[in-house]
Amino acid sequence: MREDQPDSSRKRTRNTHQREAVLQAIDSTETFKSAQDVYANLRSAGIPVGLTTVYRHLQILAKDGVLDALKSPSGEVVYRHCKSSEHHHHIVCNRCGQSAEIDGPEVEKWVEQTSQVLGYTDVSHTIEIFGICARCSQAGV
Repeated sequence: MREDQPDSSRKRTRNTHQREAVLQAIDSTETFKSAQDVYANLRSAGIPVGLTTVYRHLQILAKDGVLDALKSPSGEVVYRHCKSSEHHHHIVCNRCGQSAEIDGPEVEKWVEQTSQVLGYTDVSHTIEIFGICARCSQAGV
């Protein structure tokens, strides 16, 4: 094998390192972050990673249930490593990005009842709430 071509084990190691770097960048904050945010954070920390790689790892981590993903009011997908592994929803500040995990037993009951009435099975849903947090409201930000 040529020295300038990485073998598959080197590629896996690099991808694992990059995956961990992406996850660490997400874990460094309580707010949802876009792929662009994560990319900028990694680049400013001197971690050589491509934007496509960041997108790929974020998508995989979300698909595997490691990260939560939601679509912001602007339509951008943003990611966060949540504390809860149980089904939950989020309330997100439109100004500072602070978010909190929330349970919604009434919503869950409504989803179950509505899907049964309409004859739907294997139902999933996402509900996200956006507004202005108390801190931003008080600060007049």
